[in-house]
Amino acid sequence: MASLELHEKMVLDGLEKIKDEIPFESPVNPVELSLDSEIQFHCHKGVSCFNECCRNIDITLTPYDILRLKRRFGMSSSEWVNQFTLPYPMDAHEMPGLKLATRSGTTACVFLREEGCSVYEDRPAACRLYAMGSMGVRKQGSAEVEELYFMVKEEHCKGHEEPRKLTVQAYLEEQGLLEYQEFNRNWRDIVLKKRSSGPTVGKPSPRSMQLFDMCSYDIDSFRKFVNSPGFTEVFDLEDEEKKGLNEDEDRLFQFSCRFLKQVLYGEQSIAVRPDARDRRMQRRKPSGAATESGGPDQG
Repeated sequence: MASLELHEKMVLDGLEKIKDEIPFESPVNPVELSLDSEIQFHCHKGVSCFNECCRNIDITLTPYDILRLKRRFGMSSSEWVNQFTLPYPMDAHEMPGLKLATRSGTTACVFLREEGCSVYEDRPAACRLYAMGSMGVRKQGSAEVEELYFMVKEEHCKGHEEPRKLTVQAYLEEQGLLEYQEFNRNWRDIVLKKRSSGPTVGKPSPRSMQLFDMCSYDIDSFRKFVNSPGFTEVFDLEDEEKKGLNEDEDRLFQFSCRFLKQVLYGEQSIAVRPDARDRRMQRRKPSGAATESGGPDQG
């Protein structure tokens, strides 16, 4: 059965073939772009539509977006998420996702000011990518996820009329997107694997949803989790590795993705203590339980 990502690519290919017959004009240009493709676009303060795209947003946030912005504000992850985001379900199983909040009673970005974006240096990946769109595709027979790009030409946007041409690769570099893509790659693969597996995986348990939520959006809680007695009892981390995780939250997030892949999909990359299962089973036994011989259970 074709994956959801392959199906999306088939849809785009089909749109390209019938685009002249579509009775309305979609802002999405369904022409697939490679990194070497040339585009014409330039957004700057001198363009007449400057900030218009920020007045009507629908921005899905990635974990790296949240890390950058919560550090900018000097807030914990949970504080920042509670103040500046809105939850939404990413799929039919209500896999937790977050969108950037808007100003009360409007569709405008909460960080939009008269002079422009007030968090420009740490703006989310979706803002950096505009006016392009992208999606990850895992083609049949391949374990690698390929990034596909396409243009989004909204009616208000005059940046497409600016006489500047550059490659997709150059645009990504100019907008600082490569760092975001590299950081979010493992997390994106987790989401794609869930989507592409579909009914074969089934609905994740509430516990799995909680772990995904914490590992994706609350690095501070994940740090406490890694330092908890329960985690230490199960996973065998060297003292030096744990020290590095506590001191570098970017590294800690990459570790959280490894943890998610291990608990959700069985991709073993974190050493488990050989006696972990026996210890947990022992702890779950009722106090004073007797062995078959009638004596106390010594394990």
